[in-house]
Amino acid sequence: MYFTDRGIEELAQRRGEEEVTFEWLAERLRDFVDQNPEFEIPVERLAVYLARLDDDED
Repeated sequence: MYFTDRGIEELAQRRGEEEVTFEWLAERLRDFVDQNPEFEIPVERLAVYLARLDDDED
């Protein structure tokens, strides 16, 4: 288990029943980067990954 899995598990436990929009998620990611600019690149990579999940691989 990666260290980050603990945070993911906490997220699932605390908020697993909630429904959110991608707009809400995008705002939270922006807020996070505003407060933690050193994480801009990883957050950008996560956002691109999520945005392109359904793209067909060539």
